Amino acid sequence: MTLWIDADAAPREVKDICFRASQRLVIPCVMVANRSLATPRGLPLVSAICVDGGMDVADAYIVEHAQAGDLVVTQDVPLAALLVPKRIVVIDPRGDEHTEHTIGERLSVRDLMDSLRGAGVTTSGPPPYDARAKQAFASTLDRALTRLLRA
Repeated sequence: MTLWIDADAAPREVKDICFRASQRLVIPCVMVANRSLATPRGLPLVSAICVDGGMDVADAYIVEHAQAGDLVVTQDVPLAALLVPKRIVVIDPRGDEHTEHTIGERLSVRDLMDSLRGAGVTTSGPPPYDARAKQAFASTLDRALTRLLRA
């Protein structure tokens, strides 16, 4: 099992929670981004992959390398829609797990909001990343990793 982080937009708190889980459970954690990332000292299970710049290059790397039974942390719903059918567990930084039952609706909502913004409609962005979101993420990550390790 590998814990993947779509690191281009992941909040620092999310990365830190993933690093601690990686060390506690002795599983590799791989950050993927289109810019160079420093890995934390003293955490040999944490690595970083820097892909070429460009639209969705980091996403394509994750899709190509993640395998069934891995866990990916991303807020990118189209990426999640590519991973869920491959039996990869996908969690967003706010603690929502994407599943085969939810991904279609989430992708539709995302596409609708994108269309509205493209038509000039002003939409509100996501709420600030706060302690509640951080706790929800940590809880969902812990449950998902425990489930994967038992399988």
